[in-house]
Amino acid sequence: MSRLGNIGGRLYRGEVSVEFVARKRLWYAISGCILVISIAALAIRGLDYSVDFKGGSVFQFKAPAATSTQLNQVVETAGGGNDATIQTVGLGSNSSWQVQTEKLTFNEGTKVQDALAAAAKLPVNSVSSSFIGPTWGGQISQKALEALIAFLIAIVIYLSIAFEWKMASAALIALAHDIVITIGVYALTGFQVSPATVIGLLTILGYSLYDTVVVFDKVRENTAGLLGTGRSTYSQAANLALNQTLVRSINTSLIALMPVAAILVVGVALLGAGELKDLALVLFVGMLSGTYSSIFIATPALADLKEREPQYKALAKRVALRAAGGRAALRAKAKAGKGATVGGGTDSGQLEEAPDAGADYDDQQEADDSQPAPQAGEWVPAGRPAAGAAPRSQARSGPRQQPRRSSAAKRRPGGKKKRR
Repeated sequence: MSRLGNIGGRLYRGEVSVEFVARKRLWYAISGCILVISIAALAIRGLDYSVDFKGGSVFQFKAPAATSTQLNQVVETAGGGNDATIQTVGLGSNSSWQVQTEKLTFNEGTKVQDALAAAAKLPVNSVSSSFIGPTWGGQISQKALEALIAFLIAIVIYLSIAFEWKMASAALIALAHDIVITIGVYALTGFQVSPATVIGLLTILGYSLYDTVVVFDKVRENTAGLLGTGRSTYSQAANLALNQTLVRSINTSLIALMPVAAILVVGVALLGAGELKDLALVLFVGMLSGTYSSIFIATPALADLKEREPQYKALAKRVALRAAGGRAALRAKAKAGKGATVGGGTDSGQLEEAPDAGADYDDQQEADDSQPAPQAGEWVPAGRPAAGAAPRSQARSGPRQQPRRSSAAKRRPGGKKKRR
């Protein structure tokens, strides 16, 4: 448990690291498969729009003993069409049936209302009916599209000013990734697209960008002055930033997903159809996809864009050369140590550590001390101690003594011999 508690600090300090950017091809492949499935589901099955978008008639009543199959047959027999949507709304004793049909005339709507009242053994007035035209749904779609375009333009401008245009491009790639996956999940599950879905979709756009901007801010901090130091490539610095914010992103996403998941479970299992379920579903899928894209898509895409710049290409070559030189030096040192071990007559089945610089200095010092002391008048090489002198390792610090001069070599400062 203590190791799990310290994982965030170890990731931040770079003691452990998860290679996100280096494995970008794997993440791209996974996202590509999900996107293909989402687009295929959208093209084949399409979206199931609620009556608010496509228009139609809505009948609502309470009938605990009725079943959806029975009500569907009643509506079809009464002329309400064979594509009616029948759902339960509410919980327990307050639950009721909601029947949505295509656009019906006044006479057709009256027939369906009477048939439903008879099947449920209720007075006709107990079955409420309403008609919704497609104009309102069209207006909602148009306003949502306009809001989305304005939102994207504002985000591009802000990120380009606060960061740079390549970060804005990477953020938009991750954003489009989240939108397509969320819409694809709606196409696969067959959940209705209601006005609450549109509201939730606009909400997750902001959440996805929030997580991405936090990671990009750390990337900008780690890459400041990177070209001058040359210690790592842009991808390596971006990967470090991603690891440093990983625990924060996961914790934030979990805290946000837990209440949304609770609302979704309650809405689907207990409340049935309703705006709450539609809103919770789009929030849950969008938040989950936004967390994935901010970690596995946005930062690798940014690193791809930056590594194409000439200065970062040159930086990557310098880092690679430095790493290759370090590995070559280690191999040469290991080879030299192995050769010294074999030359010394040691057993070839045993491994010995390579000698370090301190050992070489000590061996040289012992060799100097083991040489015989020079005799009087003998020439002494530079760096070799005189007879009776203490070894260099034990010499005391003090004023440096001038060398003695012979009587024949004594001269005055002017260069003349000294007069006797």
